[in-house]
Order: sequence, then structure tokens, then C-alpha cells
Amino acid sequence: MTIFLVGQFSKVGWKMVMCGDETWLKLFPGHFMRHDGVSSFFVKDTVEVDKNVSRHLSYELSKNDWNLLILHYLGLDHVGHTGGRNSPLMAPKLMEMDEVVKMIHASAIMNPDDKRTLLVVASDHGMTENGNHGGSSYEETDSLLLFIGSKSHATHFSSIISNDVNQVDIAPTLALLFGVPIPKNNIGVMIPGVIDFLKDTHQLRALQLNSWQLLRLLQKQVPGFPCGSFPCDGFSGDQGYNSNDIMEKFCRLYLRSAFLHDSWISTELSRSDNREEKSEIIAAYYEFLINANQWLSHKATDKPSTVIVFGVMSMFLSFLIFSISIYSIIQESYSGEKQLSNGIFTQHLDEGFSLSVIFILVISMGSSSMVEEEQYIWHYLISTLNLLFLRKTMQFFKKESTCRFFNLFNGHGKVCIRISSIFTLLITGRILRGWHQGGVNWTHLPDISKWLEQSGTDLQLIQLIAVILTTILILFSLSLLGRGMKIVLVVGFNFLMSGLLVFYHILRYQHNASLPSSNAATSLAQIIYATLGVSTVGTVLAVPWIMPIQISKACCRDRNDNSAVSYPLKIGSQSQYPELIYSLHIIGWVYIGSWCLLQLLLQQPVNSVVTLLILMQIFASFLFFSQGMLQQKQWVECAGSLVGCLGKHHVFDHVAVLYYIGMAGHFALGNSNSLATVDVAGAFIGISNYSALLSGILMFIITYASPTLLLLSMVMYISIKNLETAASPQNVDSEHVLKRILGLPCLVPLTINSILLIAYTIVLILMRNHLFVWSVFSPKYLYACATTVCVLIGVFVVATTVTYAYMVLALRKKY
Repeated sequence: MTIFLVGQFSKVGWKMVMCGDETWLKLFPGHFMRHDGVSSFFVKDTVEVDKNVSRHLSYELSKNDWNLLILHYLGLDHVGHTGGRNSPLMAPKLMEMDEVVKMIHASAIMNPDDKRTLLVVASDHGMTENGNHGGSSYEETDSLLLFIGSKSHATHFSSIISNDVNQVDIAPTLALLFGVPIPKNNIGVMIPGVIDFLKDTHQLRALQLNSWQLLRLLQKQVPGFPCGSFPCDGFSGDQGYNSNDIMEKFCRLYLRSAFLHDSWISTELSRSDNREEKSEIIAAYYEFLINANQWLSHKATDKPSTVIVFGVMSMFLSFLIFSISIYSIIQESYSGEKQLSNGIFTQHLDEGFSLSVIFILVISMGSSSMVEEEQYIWHYLISTLNLLFLRKTMQFFKKESTCRFFNLFNGHGKVCIRISSIFTLLITGRILRGWHQGGVNWTHLPDISKWLEQSGTDLQLIQLIAVILTTILILFSLSLLGRGMKIVLVVGFNFLMSGLLVFYHILRYQHNASLPSSNAATSLAQIIYATLGVSTVGTVLAVPWIMPIQISKACCRDRNDNSAVSYPLKIGSQSQYPELIYSLHIIGWVYIGSWCLLQLLLQQPVNSVVTLLILMQIFASFLFFSQGMLQQKQWVECAGSLVGCLGKHHVFDHVAVLYYIGMAGHFALGNSNSLATVDVAGAFIGISNYSALLSGILMFIITYASPTLLLLSMVMYISIKNLETAASPQNVDSEHVLKRILGLPCLVPLTINSILLIAYTIVLILMRNHLFVWSVFSPKYLYACATTVCVLIGVFVVATTVTYAYMVLALRKKY
């Protein structure tokens, strides 16, 4: 609201000069007689962005043709974003700002010929330890407001040092000091003490104008509010608001202050210098102003009920569509199939808990503390699910002796793989839990990331090791299809080249994140983007066309070698599904690997290990799910069941677990429901000039790295899940087959997200008058909406990829 004073100054004929943030020029084109704007979002620049302002300072201070000089320095904010509060660049930058203030003070304020110059030093926000802002913590809202006037007035301000004021109060204070109208929608209150040096008449006149401003806004909110010209008793409060007493209170407060002021004016000639009478008038004005300010602030959250109801109903309709679709798919899977006896299944405690997770999340949304510390819920849920899976595996291990053929087909190896996978998930999950003390209230507590940064650990070395291990793990996963396949060798080589480029970029240019990026670093990052993009898209487009040829050659070679292709699933060669499964296997790991390399390039160095650990969790989850499917199927067949589609409800469970892992990883990367944790610095890697679109896309990619990674991994998950029912002879319709393949992997994330979005929308409506509506609930809702976008994009990519691969393979088989 303060910046709209520029329009008021322009209307009264002020001549203005602006140097700094170019946002001023975009908001007020043509208002400045001289200006030099710089980009405010290129946070890697901590030097030139301020030099471009200071280089004009001596010239402008020597001129006397302007009424207002605006200097918007950005370097301090950029230092915080790139290196945090404790960046080595912070102290020099603060000293640089001290010199700027000293220069202005010595040149303009201390000029004996000018007694009417005011220097206002202000910052619009503070910063967290990581240098970010946007939340409601003390560190983020603790900002500077300093009024420096002429030397003769210095003693008048000694009593108001260290007062806390709201930023909305700055606009009316400056407007009344300079004699221009207050911006018409401003609800601020004159900062107490700032006008104490004025004459009594001027002080009371300023408070009167401020009161008229808020009175006008009250009348706008309540058209029947009559105070000002009519007696308070004539007010009829039947305006649809909760209480008439509130409006009557405002009326009484305003009329009392106006009556005292009028009485004081009428006795101006006869009264003595009585300070108590003046203080009573000031107190009366401030009582009205503060109460009106608070009420108008709360009214800002009132929205038309019709629009709100329509939005909630639309969300609920989408939820019903998703739920009905899931139910129909599950029913279809079990139709005509023989039900198993009660003794066959163990108790499905894990499935029940994975569904109760949604209920737990919905209940927790009503608490502001749980919203602030949501990461604890996700970590608890994932740890509990992993323990339930371990319990289920051990139960299965005990019952395996009931099947005399079990050891023949499986042996103890597969059970050991499942147990090892669970322990991998538990260990990596615990490390991720302790990596960042996320949220709002406990960020000061020690964690692994703080320990690494404060101990002087070489984070660049950790990044390089993470890149190497990520590359090795992806190449190993690709090699499971068989080293003899040329397509695997080509895809593996492309991925290796991308990994080497990321490795070189980190080694050469990321040794100091506080320094601005060079042109060479920017060019190399752009090359990496292009390489990852072209190789990923090329793999998706080419593999389905090439895979049938590779499969036929591999089968011929395997028959000659008396061996068989055994991974990821053996399916009859009479259909196109072996080609589909192998194609999705390659495409899925390319998606996963490329996304991980991109995150290793963009994320903060301390988060490189987190990216690697999430990748290990994905790999362990796939091992657990794939071995579990084979075991369940063979176990049931051993017991006499012919069910070919056992575990469709397990598919729901598996997809939900992958979604939960993605959300837990989201918080493990240091994210929270506060806007202050958004990583701005990484959004400018590979960008030479500021672009709101490109920077916004990169910021979204960094923030939703983990959820997107787990959604992309659904392509790989589809390649390992049981597709034999989709390959049965009666299911020849492509639409039906795609529905069976894609149904649950796509609909489960959409349904879970839909439930959470509806629930939080209702919570936000109910909490619209809550004390923390702007600081806690509103930022969380922004994240909920952004998560919805992430899920929609991820599901679209998965559905498009699988549909394309299926249609290409079907087309090849047909012709």
C-alpha cells in the first residue's frame, strides 16, 4: 500500500527519481523524471544490482530538482537467498548499506539550509536462517523502519525507539507527514509519536484525517453506517452482520473523539496550555482507529458464499468421479473370480492403515500447529507403514512351509529381499526424518543438515558422491533387462553422459553458491537441460518402436543359451505385453534418473544426499512390491486358487504408499507449509536474464521434486505390477486394457489429493477469521493448490507415456 503514495505524490506535482528495483517502473510508468531500474529476481547477483543504484547517488544528492528520491537496494536480500543469514557476504553488504545511509545523512539531512528533508530507511521483511522469507516467524517479520529527520528534531523521536508497528501503518504516516491524501483503501493507523514535533493543531488534524479515512471504509463495508453527520442512536444495525453492538461501538468511539476535538477547537482562544486535554483527544482518536483497523482487517477474509459453495461442490464432484472409477475398477477385477477361503489371507492391517492415513491427515488440518509441523505426520505414517509391511513379510515367512512347492519356486531368497527392502526403507526414512528440522516452531533445533554446514564439511564432495551413486544405481537398474540389448546400452550411455555433465558442473562451478554465476556456468547448465530433455523425450518416443526387435533378438539368443528372460515379469509371448513391460521399464528408469540428475543440479548442496536417499527408497519399494506380487500369486496358486488378479487392492495400497513416500520426501528436502522455505536461488541456475516464466518453472521443479519423482516412478511401477488379467484373451479392447493398466496408478493419487484439497478448503473457510489465517492456513492452501497442479501434471505424464507406448506396440503388432 505504501508504494501507491507515488501516485499521490505525482498528482500534487512532485518530481521523483527512482534507482533500483524495476518493479517501481512497471507499476508507475512515466511517473519518474529520472530512473535506472534493475531486475529484482536475479538473486545470484549480489554486487552489480547495488552498484547500479549507488553510482547515481552522488549525482542525485547534488541536484535539487527532485522532491522524492527512491533508492531500492536488493543486494542484501539476494545475499540472504543465496547464502543465508550467516553468509560470508552478509557483513560486507551490511557495511555497504551503512555507508549509503551515512552518505545520504551527511549530504542531505545535515544540510543547515534544509530543515524539511526526511530520510526513511525501511525493509519489507526479515529472513530465516536460510535467508528466505514469506512466513510469519519473528525472524521473517522483524524488519527495519527508521525515520531520520533534521538535527533539530532528533530529540522528539527518542521516546518511540523500538516501537513495533504494522507495515500497513507506514502509508498513512508518510501521507500525513507530506500532506498528500492517504491511499483510498488503506486501513493503517498513524504511527504514534512520529508527529509529536508538529504543532498541536496539526497533530490533531492528522489524526482526524486518518479517522475520516477509516470511517469512509466502514461506511463502504456497511452502507447503513451513519456516523459522521447523524446521531448514533439513529443507526439501525440490521445489515446482515453478526452483531449490531460492533457498529454501535465504532459510532460511539468516533463521535466521542470528534466531540472532544470540536470542543478543543471551540475553546482555542480561551484555553490554557493543558496537555491533558490534548492527550485525551489523541487517546480517543487512537481507540477508534485501532478498533476500526482490526475489524476492517478481518473483513478482508469475507468472500461471497455462493462462489465458495460452488467451488467446494466442484471439488466434491471430482472426488466422487475418481472414487466411483476406482470402485468400478476393483469390482471389475474381482468379477467372476473365485473368492479365497478365510484362511488364505493374513489380516490386511497395512491396507487398512494406508486408508486411515487420509483420515489422519484430514483431522490434523484443523490445527494450526499440525499444519505448521505437517512433516511429522508424514514421517510417522511412512515409518508405521514400513513396520506393518515388515510384520506382514515375517508372517508370510512363517507360513511358507504350508506350501510344499514354495521352496521349489522361490526359496528363502525372495523373502530376504523383501526384508532387506523394508529395512532399507526404515533406515533411509529415519535419516530423512532427521535431515531437516522443518516446519516453523522447531527449526532452531539441531539436525543433520545444520551439522554438516556448521562443521565445515565439504558439501561439494558430498554432491559429487551423490551424482556418482545416483548414476550407478540407475545404470544398474537399466542393466537388469539384460546387457545384450542394444537399446539398453544406448539409453545407459546417454544417461551416463548426462551424469558426467552434472558432475562437471558441480565440480567446476558450484564450489561457492554465494558467488554469481558465470556465463560458462549458465551455458553448461543450459546444455544439461537440453541433454536431459532431448534424451528423455527421445527415449519415450523411440523405445516402443525399437523394443519388439530387441525382444525377439533377446529371445532367440536366450533359447540358444537355454536361458530365460526373468525380469521384471514373465508373460506369454503371444501378446504385446512383454514389449510394453520392457519399454515401460526403460522409460520409467529414464524418467527417474533424469529427474534425480536435474535435482542434483538445482537443489541446495546439502540436499544432494536427500535426493539419493529418496531414489534408494524408490528402488527398495519396487523390490518389495515386485517380490511380494510374485510370492502372493504363487502362494495362492499353491493353496488351490486360480485367481489371476490377486492383489488389486494391494495395487491401491502400493500406489498410495508411493504417494506418501513422495510427500515425506517433500518435507525431507527442507520444505514446509511456510513460503519462507521456497528455494529461490536454484531457480536461476542456467538463466542468464530474468524470466518470470522460466524461474517460476524451475522454482516449482525444486519445490515439488519429491512428489513429482514418485509420480513419474509410476511408469516403472506399472512395468512390475501383475498385468496378466489385462493380457487375458477376452480383454482385447484397447480402451479396456488401458483402463486396467492405468486405472489405479493414476486414480489413486488424484483421489487422495482430491480428498485433502476438499478437506483443507473447508478448513480454510471455517478458519477465515482465525488469528493465523494469513500466516498459517492461507500459505498451506497455496501449497495444497500447487500440490494439485503437481499431481495433475504427474498423472498426465504417466497416462500419456503408457498410452503412447501401448498404442505404438499395438500398431506394430497389427501391421
